[in-house]
Amino acid sequence: MPLADTVLAVNDDLPIRTDQPVHSGKVRSVYWLTAADSERLIRERGYPVTPDAPLAIMVISDRISAFECLWKGEGGLEGVPGKGAALNAISNHWFQRFREEGLADSHILDIPHPLVWIVQKARPVMIEAICRQYITGSMWRAYERGERQFCGITLPDGLKKDQKLPELLITPSTKGILRGLDGVPEADDVNVSRADLEKHYQAFNFRRKEDIALYEKLLKDGFRVISRELETLDQIFVDTKFEFGYVTDAEGREKLIYMDEVGTPDSSRIWDGPAYRSGQVVEKSKEQFRQLLLHYFPDPDVLLDKSRMEERTALAEKTELPREVLMEVSATYTSIAEKITGQKLALSDNPRADIVELLRDQYGLVD
Repeated sequence: MPLADTVLAVNDDLPIRTDQPVHSGKVRSVYWLTAADSERLIRERGYPVTPDAPLAIMVISDRISAFECLWKGEGGLEGVPGKGAALNAISNHWFQRFREEGLADSHILDIPHPLVWIVQKARPVMIEAICRQYITGSMWRAYERGERQFCGITLPDGLKKDQKLPELLITPSTKGILRGLDGVPEADDVNVSRADLEKHYQAFNFRRKEDIALYEKLLKDGFRVISRELETLDQIFVDTKFEFGYVTDAEGREKLIYMDEVGTPDSSRIWDGPAYRSGQVVEKSKEQFRQLLLHYFPDPDVLLDKSRMEERTALAEKTELPREVLMEVSATYTSIAEKITGQKLALSDNPRADIVELLRDQYGLVD
């Protein structure tokens, strides 16, 4: 079996029955089920939702994006072997731990395949909730330029790159472009303060102003659950992105939940503990791939300068990275997933065929 066949690169053309357009992001594709199929699965499988709740099939790919571009390897390798299964396995683990700790549920109702979730439709909160334990990345670059204000929080002078912050920081940013909000630029992914959230809580899709405090609690508690468990593996949880939304349970009650993915190498920075204590930063997350790309190209500024986006996109489209580069990234993702879950990842020789067969034979979602 050629290595390229083990990678699920295209995930928006599966023959899953739907009467809506498939929504495809950088990594995941979402197939909204018909009302009839949603009702049937809720009845047959006993999902804890209202009988008319809209359901979707969410399929994760093995694609890898960095610097807002998708990257591929030589020999037709259109993604990273094992990456999708690793991301899903890690998220599944943390969502389960959050439930065990009594924090909140997620949007996931069923996991029929390592690359597939069945999810309940959520009403997303329009922020990317970033939690930071160390000063690094974009925050460090801004701090080094003299900035001290971050999302309404003032940092002290004298901090050093990659050091632990005095306290766990919440630095939210907008999810999508929100228009007409005083003090909030009309652009995607711009930092906002807690005061901004309180002032415009309805525009950010919070149902009640009090839910801002709940989201902060779920963010900090979730971060601590992951950080504490990673410490037992001698890994450092540096920073992460959480996303939240509202769903309705079987009794018709609306509740705030975790959604998207949590604690993965795509949404978080994870550092190797022994290396950090010896004065080195060894990434166990996608940041490793970003750094690799910055060293791979003779002009790394093309990856950092947003005004060169057209040039960057062309570079990504024509570049075929060496196979060993993507296999190194594969080893990072699969090894951290197996460390966190304590289980060997179940990988398929032909994930596309396996998914279609399973959704047809066991779920009746493929004609």
